[in-house]
Amino acid sequence: MIQAVRGTKDILPDSVGSWQFIEDVFRKVSKDYGYYELRTPIFEKTEVFSRGIGDATDIVNKEMYTFKDKGDESITLRPEMTAALVRSVIQNSMLQQSNTLRLWYFGPFFRYERPQKGRLRQFHQYGAECLGSPYPEADAEVILLANSLFREAGIKDFNVLINSLGSDETRKKYKDELLKYLNSVSENLSKDSKERLQYNPLRILDSKDENDKEALKNAPIILDYLDAESKEHFNKVIATLEAENIKPIINPMLVRGLDYYCDTVFEFQSSLLGSQDSFGGGGRYNGLIEQLGGKPTPAVGFALGVERMLLILEELNSLTALNTNPTIFIVTTNPSLMNISQNIAEVLRRKKISTLIDLQQRTFKAQMREANRVSARYVVIVGEEEVQRNVINIKDMKTGEQKECPIDNLINFNFDF
Repeated sequence: MIQAVRGTKDILPDSVGSWQFIEDVFRKVSKDYGYYELRTPIFEKTEVFSRGIGDATDIVNKEMYTFKDKGDESITLRPEMTAALVRSVIQNSMLQQSNTLRLWYFGPFFRYERPQKGRLRQFHQYGAECLGSPYPEADAEVILLANSLFREAGIKDFNVLINSLGSDETRKKYKDELLKYLNSVSENLSKDSKERLQYNPLRILDSKDENDKEALKNAPIILDYLDAESKEHFNKVIATLEAENIKPIINPMLVRGLDYYCDTVFEFQSSLLGSQDSFGGGGRYNGLIEQLGGKPTPAVGFALGVERMLLILEELNSLTALNTNPTIFIVTTNPSLMNISQNIAEVLRRKKISTLIDLQQRTFKAQMREANRVSARYVVIVGEEEVQRNVINIKDMKTGEQKECPIDNLINFNFDF
């Protein structure tokens, strides 16, 4: 037997209803906020991510699925969406259509990581991006959008962590001071952090290693290095959120893992996920569009891990699933009547009523058992004597009530009896 690739998971019919529910939440709330869906290919030219995310990141260095195609071009399965979305926006001249672009996406992504609970090598994300506005209200809007998504899905207890990375200039000054400090305590850092010291020292700040946390206790704080403009921007984001009853937690160690972030960064955390408590986050990326070949354009966005959201809902015992069961199951008492049953099924389906028909030529009892197994609300019984009278029996499986209906009038029958 051939097994699924390690780190991937089949989404089986008994769990598809939960996925459909959460996808419906994404669509509904995105529409409420005026965001439009964008879909991109699941693979891109590798330079989209190496230039966009940054060569010094773990994603580019260790986690990307990259290969040469038959044209000897380097191709990568998308590990995240922002860079791919920006590529699409530039290529399709979307910023010429509107000063402010509000876009959302949902789909599979790929990273070669050690599989664990809530972390797969093929995983799914929802994300939203607001392009064109440099103002703090845009930062607040995407956080408010995420907040609405969580609450609509049934997640009401979570933390919003927030920080500011400042401008390129202030971040460079801070990085120099941080390096001086980290070099002075380098012997106490973990192996991973010692490597990051050479190419991405900011990432050390959000290390989960206990030795690193101890070594960082006296590290300089990035918020102390912000210029007046970045401070004002950050304070306005927080004030806007607090006015909407969201109390963000300022965490000066929060940096996120991608090179393109500046100013506001944020993360959503739930204690129900254990030590890997983050289930989404994002921030502002004012330089990315220019970096990928477009005109200088401010932007901000976020992404949510769908598998992790579903884990939270499972822990809350509030996982809602859309009903994927058929409304009607047609029971045929004699195989010779199958053509009539097929015709009835098509009439019902044209009424947008989900209908199943037995295709195994089983006994009446076996068909009724199958109708129960698939949780059909009604059973339509096609019997020889009834067909001679041009009628069928319709049984309500909840109440046991049964009614006759002329076959020719089925399209007008009210099933709410």
